[in-house]
Parts: sequence; structure tokens; C-alpha cells
Amino acid sequence: MTRRIRHRLLFLAAAGVFASAAPAAFAQAVTESLEPYQMLRSLQFVQDTVVMGDHSAGEMQRFMLSELDRKFRVADPRVFDDPRNVDAALIYAMSGGNPATLELLVSKDVSGNFDNRVADVLRKYLNGRGLLVANTLAAMTPEYRSQRVGPYLALVAGNVMVAKEPKRALEFYDWARLMAPGTIVEEAALRRSIAIAIDVKMPDKAFLFARRYARRFIHSPYASQFADLFVGLVVKHYGEISQEDLEGALDIMDDDRAREIYLRIARQATINGKGELAQLAAERARQRGGDPGAASGNVARLYSGVASLSQGDVADALKVMGDVPSDQLSPEDRALRAAAQQVAEEVMRPPSAAPDQAVQGQDSLEQDKRSSLPNQISAEETSAVKGNETTGSKAGVVPASDSANKLDPAFTTFVEKSRSNLSAIDDLLREEK
Repeated sequence: MTRRIRHRLLFLAAAGVFASAAPAAFAQAVTESLEPYQMLRSLQFVQDTVVMGDHSAGEMQRFMLSELDRKFRVADPRVFDDPRNVDAALIYAMSGGNPATLELLVSKDVSGNFDNRVADVLRKYLNGRGLLVANTLAAMTPEYRSQRVGPYLALVAGNVMVAKEPKRALEFYDWARLMAPGTIVEEAALRRSIAIAIDVKMPDKAFLFARRYARRFIHSPYASQFADLFVGLVVKHYGEISQEDLEGALDIMDDDRAREIYLRIARQATINGKGELAQLAAERARQRGGDPGAASGNVARLYSGVASLSQGDVADALKVMGDVPSDQLSPEDRALRAAAQQVAEEVMRPPSAAPDQAVQGQDSLEQDKRSSLPNQISAEETSAVKGNETTGSKAGVVPASDSANKLDPAFTTFVEKSRSNLSAIDDLLREEK
């Protein structure tokens, strides 16, 4: 019987007990016949099933953790003469188990079955003091690479080293992935590697990790964290990340997942003023959306319309945005549309008077004033004339700066109001980021 079949049978047996809400005594009778390491294998199988997309196994994961905790607490110390059960206790603690249970087991270990170095490191890590043992953990982890606890220790070492040496943390995550492919360990290591590579400004490596994650774990319950990282990575580094790279990463996803991520990219790119990326992502979202009249299709049209504002198609963009039904937009998207519509309307609104006409009107007014007072020359005018004679310029020529100041007050008000509106819109868009 293969290991996978044994795991499946153990899983089904436990599931039958849990689903039928059997009495606690019967549930304990089933698990009492199993060694701790056998129960741990069932837990690992359940956890791997969850990250591969079977979210219904989440309840079973909690059940198995609870049963393992009870099993360890009542176990005879001689059970840990078997190294497999010692490893099971350590892996249980690193897999979401109760830290106090590991503390209890180590305190009862009079036979020296537990490696004190590992136990001490894990106690501190699980109690939030991992940085105190970072160097010890980093030095110790290579010794266990070929052991059952190796992938888990490598994952913990990566978690601890992130704050001190992020690039070294990536090395530990690489080892964790290589030693436990297709498991919850690989999923966690890949997801955290993406975040680190982004932080240390390694977009190429981050995108490589992202492609692997999308291929293997896109249905994990933690995939929403991946989506946040992926969208930020693409929007910030588009150009270094090509259109072909982006499409290749999302082509392997199902339509629902790909459409969701394309829409998020389109929205973030729109807010960040990256019109080309926003239009590309909106178009791809429509293509992966099936029914063009569906909500996702209308949201994609909105982002495409907003993005086209910067390309001069203001009237068309305004119509596209106005045609999108409000009831198919989130409050955030309605706010984005309102801001974009205000920009478009301000751009299309004509000023109350053309600048040339305003200047001519001011010149005529000055001429009228001079005609009505022919013999009254002010001291300022006398100085201006003398200045012109000194510099050799022709009298009566008004400097360009003076002409610029003689604008129609209505036009000046329009400009100032437009600037104020655009500043308010910029503030709104920054809040949306």
C-alpha cells in the first residue's frame, strides 16, 4: 500500500468520525490506535489538500490539530523512544500546533529524546523571540536538511532571517521548497519569497516566484495575499515586466481568477496614471469575462474609459464611463468614476473669454482712460518713458509680462478654479491607492 493511499484512508476514517458527530469516546478510540507520527501524516495530507484548493478540508485540519494535541499530552514518555514520534511533535509545533504542548513534552523528556537545541530554538520562535536565536537556527538548519523536520526548520529559519538578512532568508525558503514540493511548506515559502524579492528590489526574481505560485497554488486560501503582491509588482515594474510576461503568468489560471487579477491591475494602474497598462488589463479582463454585459465586463469598461482620458479621447471616455450602470460598481469604483468625470468635464468646459480677447479688452480700456486725461501724465508714466529712452526700447510697447497680467478676471477665476478642482481630485485618487 503506497504512502498516499495510507494517508487517504486515514483521512477518510477521521473525516467519517468528524462528519457524523460521533461521541468523543468513539473518536478517541479511532485515534488511540494510531501512533503520533501516523496522525501527523494525516494532518500533513489535510494541510496539503487545503493549499491545493480543497477548502472544505479546513475543518478537518482544525480537528486533526486538536486530536494531535490531546494525543501528545496523554502520551506515555516511552512513545518518544521512536524518533518518528519526536519529529512528529516538532513538526506539529511548527504546523500551527499548541506551543505549550511542545513545552510540556520537553519538560517530561528524561531520556534525552528531544534535541535540546531544536527544542530551545522552537520555544523562543513560537513565543515571538526568534531573533534571539536567529544565528543558532541558521547554523543548525543545514544539519537537518535530510531529516523529516528539515523543510519545516528551513521555513522557520527563513521567517526569522527576514528581518536581519532578507536575501539569506530567500536561500532558506529555496531549501524548504526543494525538500517539500507540492506541500503547504512550499506554498508558504513561495508566497513569502515573492514579498522578500519585492522588498529587496529584485522584480525579475519576484516575478519568477509569482509564476510558480500561480501555476501550483492559485487555489490556496492564502492566494489573496499572493494576488495583492502580484498586482503591486506588475503595476510598479511594468516595462521591466513585459506584456508577454504578464499574459503568460495569467494564461495558466482559470478565467475567474485571471479576470479578478486583471481587473485589480487595471484599477491600480488607472489610479497610478499608467494608462497603457490599465487599458491592456481592462481589455484582457473583458476577454476572460465571458458575458460582456456582466458586472466584471462593465467594471473593465470603466477602467478602460478612465485610462483613455490621458490619451486625449475625453468625449469618448466620458461617454464610456457614463454608460456603466452604477449598481454594478463598488463604492470605491463609483468614487473613482466621479473623480474621472469631474476631470473630463473641466477639460471640456470652455473658458468664459479667450485670452486674446481679454488682453484686447484691457488695452481698449487703457486707451479710453488715456484719451479722457490727455494732459495728466503721472510720475510713473514719466519714469517709464525715461526708462525706455535709456534702454533704447520704443515708447508705448508693453512688456510681455504686463500683457500676461492683463487677463480677464473671469478667465483667471476659471484657471484657479480648475487648478483647485484638479488638486482635490488628485487627493481623492491618492486616498484610493
